[in-house]
Amino acid sequence: MKFRAIFLVILILLLCACAKKEPSQSADISFSSLEFAETKKPLYAVQYSVQKAGAYNLITIADKEKFLLVPQNASVPSQVPADVTVLKQPLDKTYLVSTASMDFMVALNIMEKLRFAGTKEWYIAEAAEAMKSGNLLYAGKYSAPDFELLVSEGCNFAVENTMIYHKPEIKEKLEELGIPVMVDYASNEKHPLGRLEWIKLYGLLFDREKEADAFFENRLKSIKKVLNGKQTDVRVAFFYVNSNGGINVRSSEDYVVKMIELAGGRYAQGETLKNEKHSSTMNIQMEDFYLSAVDADVLVYNSAVDGKLESIADLTAKNELFSDFKAVKNGKVYCTEPEFLQKTTETAAIISELNKIITGKDDKLTYLTKLE
Repeated sequence: MKFRAIFLVILILLLCACAKKEPSQSADISFSSLEFAETKKPLYAVQYSVQKAGAYNLITIADKEKFLLVPQNASVPSQVPADVTVLKQPLDKTYLVSTASMDFMVALNIMEKLRFAGTKEWYIAEAAEAMKSGNLLYAGKYSAPDFELLVSEGCNFAVENTMIYHKPEIKEKLEELGIPVMVDYASNEKHPLGRLEWIKLYGLLFDREKEADAFFENRLKSIKKVLNGKQTDVRVAFFYVNSNGGINVRSSEDYVVKMIELAGGRYAQGETLKNEKHSSTMNIQMEDFYLSAVDADVLVYNSAVDGKLESIADLTAKNELFSDFKAVKNGKVYCTEPEFLQKTTETAAIISELNKIITGKDDKLTYLTKLE
């Protein structure tokens, strides 16, 4: 234990002396000489932006954190401001703590850029296989990373989720060790296609820009007809029954609600919860849910927390009042599959499936299951 502590202290001193914000490399230009201009503005994402100056990209996350992306064969400019973190490509020993981002990594075929993960259990097959083979190492969760492992293996980039702000000292420690930290704000995007558009940022970071752009454009093209379709009067409720018998629903500005609207439906709790903006989800009493959803045309049960339902009888067993619901009587009850909320890259396909259940063309579903 004593040896580990001494080893870590020595590494910290060495790395702080030579890494900090700017990797040690001779610079032939200064940061102030770079004239950044905004590149093509994201269509839906608002939590990141990119400005370009020659081969250099200045990335801004959530209007506050700035990163200078430096290509592998370019030098790091001199006099980079203290509030700008340098990211020197290749970012090939990445510590991925933001588990939702793994979906992008697989889609862009950049698993080889990852060396460390913040979780041991993966629902994504490629990630699970990488852990099993040893190509991907568990380096501790966001609140307790294995600093010694990260440093000894040469970690050169960390991708966190917003939970890291509950442990700011961890973020600071990683940066002290010379490991730049970027926080993924995709989950803060209100528009579901804004979340999907983050794949373009990952494409830029990991030198898959063209592939990422093509991926995003193809997904948009696949639902162009749905997005251009007419809004219907079909009311959709999205919910699950919590352990206390209450009903967990989405606030009116949540991205799932937006997916329902993009698919041509209307959120059953839209008017009831239109002023509830403090949280993406909330718990309400069954009586209140009854009033807003008893006449809903479609019920979608969220299986992510409570588990999957196998039949309508499973739903009515949770509360007999569900038997009164219009959707139950008409057999318009669906349950989400695990990927429904977990695979951001399938956002377009999920919107398309929501459109199918709204328009009554629900014979072929992947991310939703119709309950009998």
